Amino acid sequence: MSQGNTDIGGVSLSLGMQGTNPLGVPGAGAVGTSASVSALSSLTSGINAAPPGAASLLSSAPVPGTSLTQQPQLGPATSTVVGGPQQGVDELLPLVVQLTNPEQREGVLLELSKKRESFPDLAPILWHTYGTVSALLQEIVSIYPLLSPPTLTAHASNRVCNALALLQCVASHQETRSLFLSAHVPLYLYPFLNTQSKSRPFEYLRLTSLGVIGALVKMDDADVINFLLQTEIIPLCLRIMETGSELSKTVATFIVQKILLDEVGLSYVCATAERFYAVSTVLNNMVALLALNPSVRLLKHIVRCYLRLSDNQRAREALRQCLPQSLRDETFGNALRDDVTVKKWLGQLLSVVGSAAPAGAGNGGNGAGVAGPVPASDGSVGVSGGSSVVSTGSGGGNLQQ
Repeated sequence: MSQGNTDIGGVSLSLGMQGTNPLGVPGAGAVGTSASVSALSSLTSGINAAPPGAASLLSSAPVPGTSLTQQPQLGPATSTVVGGPQQGVDELLPLVVQLTNPEQREGVLLELSKKRESFPDLAPILWHTYGTVSALLQEIVSIYPLLSPPTLTAHASNRVCNALALLQCVASHQETRSLFLSAHVPLYLYPFLNTQSKSRPFEYLRLTSLGVIGALVKMDDADVINFLLQTEIIPLCLRIMETGSELSKTVATFIVQKILLDEVGLSYVCATAERFYAVSTVLNNMVALLALNPSVRLLKHIVRCYLRLSDNQRAREALRQCLPQSLRDETFGNALRDDVTVKKWLGQLLSVVGSAAPAGAGNGGNGAGVAGPVPASDGSVGVSGGSSVVSTGSGGGNLQQ
């Protein structure tokens, strides 16, 4: 069986449709962990260089991932098709057309999800074939009633994850990405990101939805960043960063990191105290949890977010007060001893915000009582005491270009 592997923020996530599935639905295809994270695979490939470039988030060497299925990666796309590329396309087109047939759709979704990594131009075929995108959106909206109250089943989660995997393909393709945004398709995924149930079907649904957004931000497209800021993606990511599984936290933090690496994104977050404090408080709380259960793959994205925030003068002053003490001392020394890149980023961060908190500053690692920012006379970030918030709504101020 063909499958695809992707790597988001050091998390290797594979799409493998073989026999059973991690949600325990016989014959439904291995979507769950493998397919939901499949939509994430290519997200951090090709971003392996030192900061500050928005396309350079990680080290110059590939970051080792944790494969959930430990399956071999695909070779070149055309090599998996017996008889050459044309025969493969000829086999693909009837499947795409069958998406518009409700009776055949479930099986076709599974089959196309298996084949999507083998056909680089599947995205334009999906987008330009009559009725196919509408069929995928029908799959998405059909489970809205199952979100509240949370009654989503494993089978339904598997099925919609296959549809989302195909949308991730459309989101990441250069020819269809702008069309995908212009149609506001990502908005159909926001209800999934807003769910709070911790059951496995919901977790896989959120993870796959994050993969679609991650595929967009990986492209380093200013239009993508503007769209996501205007549609308030940051509060949804912040909630997942606080309450999701480690995989979901990692991908959500990666998305926030990519937004911050864009100049407009950084200006947006630092435009008001409320926005900056919403982001910094969630990061602080995550660091406090990682001090108890370290995860290097998650910590590296948190450190990169802090480092990028420090590029803003007002945010840098605030971080001198509220950066968690556990990042200033040797709390993560053992966890980071083999990760040269993260240690370098952390060293750069401490060189600009200081290795010790000023006298009287709150402990930035524990949420309540954290020293936080307040508006300066120009509406940007200063620092004072405050309480945790998880909202970056546009009411806090205008976007600074």
